[in-house]
Amino acid sequence: MKATILSIGTELLFGQIVNTNTTYLSKQLQLLGIDVLYHFTVGDNEDRMRNAILRSFEETDLIITTGGLGPTQDDATKEIIAEVMNDKLELDQSVLDGIQSFFDRIGREMTENNKKQAYLPSRCEPFYNDVGTAPGFALENDGKIVIALPGPPREMTYMFQKSGLPYLESKTNSVIFYKILRMWGIGESQLETDLLPLIDVQTDPTLATYAKEGECSVRIASKRATLEEAKQAVAEMEANVMNIVGEFVYSDNDEDLQSVTLNALKTEGLKLATAESCTGGLFAKTMTDFAGSSAVLDRGWVTYSNEAKTDMLGVDADIIATKGAVSPEVAAQMATGALSKSNADISISVTGIAGPDGGSEEKPVGLAYIGIATKDGVHTYKYFSNNKGREWNRYNTMIYMCGKLLAQIKSL
Repeated sequence: MKATILSIGTELLFGQIVNTNTTYLSKQLQLLGIDVLYHFTVGDNEDRMRNAILRSFEETDLIITTGGLGPTQDDATKEIIAEVMNDKLELDQSVLDGIQSFFDRIGREMTENNKKQAYLPSRCEPFYNDVGTAPGFALENDGKIVIALPGPPREMTYMFQKSGLPYLESKTNSVIFYKILRMWGIGESQLETDLLPLIDVQTDPTLATYAKEGECSVRIASKRATLEEAKQAVAEMEANVMNIVGEFVYSDNDEDLQSVTLNALKTEGLKLATAESCTGGLFAKTMTDFAGSSAVLDRGWVTYSNEAKTDMLGVDADIIATKGAVSPEVAAQMATGALSKSNADISISVTGIAGPDGGSEEKPVGLAYIGIATKDGVHTYKYFSNNKGREWNRYNTMIYMCGKLLAQIKSL
C-alpha cells in the first residue's frame, strides 16, 4: 500500500504552527509496511484540497488527512472527501450526542455550528473523538481509502492509535521493522564507502546512511510478512554492519550521543565537573537536559575571560600570556583545575573561538581545545568545526566533547 499524507490548514502554510503530525504519521505508516510517497500541505481552500486528493490518488491508494474537521465554515475536509469518494454527508446522532456531552462536561453552551461536526460520509467507518469534539473516519471507494483525522496533535495521535491503527492493520499483509545505529568518529562518505559491499547487494533488509551535525547513522529496515521475520533479518544485517564499523557505534537504539554519555557516567558511578569557555555552559546544560543528571553532574564553571580562568580554575596567567587562551595547555589546566576544585571523578574543559570574529590564520574561528582530566592525568584534544557560524561551532564542539568523554569513560 502506498500513501500520501495531506495536511490541511492555512496556518501551516504561514508557518504559524509546526507540522508535527506528518512526522508522527510517517513513522507509524512505516512500521505498518505502508510506503509514504508524498507529503502535501494545502490551505483551507476547497479547490486546492480537491486537487490535492485527486492528484494523490494518481499514484497512491491511501490518503491520510489532518485538519479541517472543525465547526467553522472554512473546515471543509469532510465535504471535499465525500464529494471525491462519491458519497454524501449524513447526521450521525451518536456523534452529536457525544459533542453535546462534551460541552455539558465543561459547562459551556454548544453553539449551532458545532452540529456541523456530527455530519459524516454515509458509508464511512466513524472514528469517535474521546479527547475533543471533531470525529474522524475512514472511507473507501473503488480500492482507494481516505482516513480523516483532526488537526490538533493530541487529538490526532489519540485517534490514530485508537481507531486509525487498528483499521490499517486490518488492511495490510506485511510489517516493517527497523533499527538505527548511531555513530560518532566517522564521516558519512567514509561510512558509505566502508559499507558499499553490503549496500551494493542489498535487497531486503535495506541500508541507508544519514548525516547529522557531528555524527552519522545507519538505518537497517526489513519488510516481511511477520514482525518476527523482519526482526531476524535486521539482526543478521546488523551483525554484518557491526563487523565493519562497529567501533564507531555508540547506540543501537537511536539514542542521542549526549544521553548515552550521561548514562555511561551513571553506569560507572562517576561524578563530572565541567569548565567551559567558548561553549558558554552549553555542555553542562545539555547534560542537565536529561533526567537523572543530578546523580552525575557535580558542578560546572563558565570561565569566559582570562581572569576567570585564572581566578576560578587556577590557570597560570603566564601560560595564557605565552600560549594564548585557546591552547591545549590552557584546556589542560582548566580540566585539572575543575577536577581539583570539585568532588568529581572526571572533568572536561573547552576553550575555543566560536566566532564570527576573533580568529586568526594560526587560530581560525571554529578551533577548540578540549581537556579531560582524571586522577590518572589529563588528555587534550584539538577540534575544528569548519566555521559554519557561531551556533554551529558551539553545538558541534559540544558534540565532539560528548564523543571524547564517552571514549574516555570506556577506556577507564
